[in-house]
Amino acid sequence: MLTKAQRVIVLFLDKQRYALPLSAVERVVRMVEITPLPNAPDIVLGIIIVHGRIVPVFDIRARFGRPRREISLDDQLVIARTSRRTVALVVDAVGDVLDGTLSDMIPADEIFPGIKYVAGVMQLADGLMLIHDLDTFLSPEEEETLHEAIQETSGTRDEPET
Repeated sequence: MLTKAQRVIVLFLDKQRYALPLSAVERVVRMVEITPLPNAPDIVLGIIIVHGRIVPVFDIRARFGRPRREISLDDQLVIARTSRRTVALVVDAVGDVLDGTLSDMIPADEIFPGIKYVAGVMQLADGLMLIHDLDTFLSPEEEETLHEAIQETSGTRDEPET
């Protein structure tokens, strides 16, 4: 969720723009091999290891109802933090960092009542941009399923981050 004044990073899926608060993003990296994760929620493509941590990779295309496509070496991974864990998001490209304020953003419920995963919409000079809310990306059931799948695969305890 945006605070009174916060920078956002622009992400692209096809030609649609999305954004995340810059404060949630650790880094952007080139695509790497993703290890499948059995028994994970459908939106989890698998896992990668980042600095010794198991990081689930999310297919945000699936979450936003966009058609699935083969992952390409040109794709990028956005390593970001939710309130519970570090995650990686597969995106086509990463754009600029923009300054945003609450006055620039229209809450998502005002435009799309009941919409999930989107905190708001920002009007730009050349169109709209959806601002993504990572903390609502997984349902509690999906979060628990992911936690169990990581534990089963790694043989260690998957401790959500705090």
